[in-house]
Amino acid sequence: NNSRIQKFSGSGAYLTQWGTFGFANGQMEYPSDVATDFAGNVFVADHGNNRIEKFTGTGTYLLKWGTFGGGNGQLFGPGGVAVDAIGNVSVADAGNSRIQKFSGSGTYLIQWGTGGSGNGQFSFPSGVATDAANNVYVADASNYRVQKFTLTGAYLTQWSSSFSLPQGIAVDASGKVYVADTYSDRIQVFTSGGAYLYQWGSTGSGNGQFSYPYGVATDAAGDVFVVDTGNNRVQKFAPASTPTTTTTWGRIKSLYR
Repeated sequence: NNSRIQKFSGSGAYLTQWGTFGFANGQMEYPSDVATDFAGNVFVADHGNNRIEKFTGTGTYLLKWGTFGGGNGQLFGPGGVAVDAIGNVSVADAGNSRIQKFSGSGTYLIQWGTGGSGNGQFSFPSGVATDAANNVYVADASNYRVQKFTLTGAYLTQWSSSFSLPQGIAVDASGKVYVADTYSDRIQVFTSGGAYLYQWGSTGSGNGQFSYPYGVATDAAGDVFVVDTGNNRVQKFAPASTPTTTTTWGRIKSLYR
């Protein structure tokens, strides 16, 4: 809602920020997700402007792609964005009920999905993540499930676990899949094949509690970062079967639901 990207150290120390509300290069309208490549470049799903923007790690604008529409390379309310091990960018094209994949420079490569609830179909896909084998995991929000695909979009499997609007999704180095189960105020964890492992979180504003968790990410050490949207903060958890809060930063500016 501040139409910007903020960057922090792993312990939450503020480093830098960039972006203002608008439509020009480097401006944003309700950015919904962020991802990085191995060179440290930052890709932003500029949701309201129906495009992806790419920046250096310090916020220098590099390029953009996408216009409003349903054609190849066009976008309608992009939600999640993920960069795989070969540098390709997968985008959850939520309004078009599909996944699109691009090169790191924005060249359209492939797409898959249509509206519906069948295998490989979507209803407002929100989050997207990739694993070491470049498989693609999609938080199929309004179908209350996760779907898994090959790097070329071939359907592999799906699972649900009493989800209530799953939105953010991440895969760690060991292949565990973390899902931000937004309306249930919790994080659920699964194997790469969808077997349930554990969960944490409850409704509230205390350490380890959530109010509409939206985004989730992991680092090389296995720590888990959760964008706790309704509490306007980020929480960091140590890797464990029952994670504990190690760091919290941010403060409540306004509550919105």
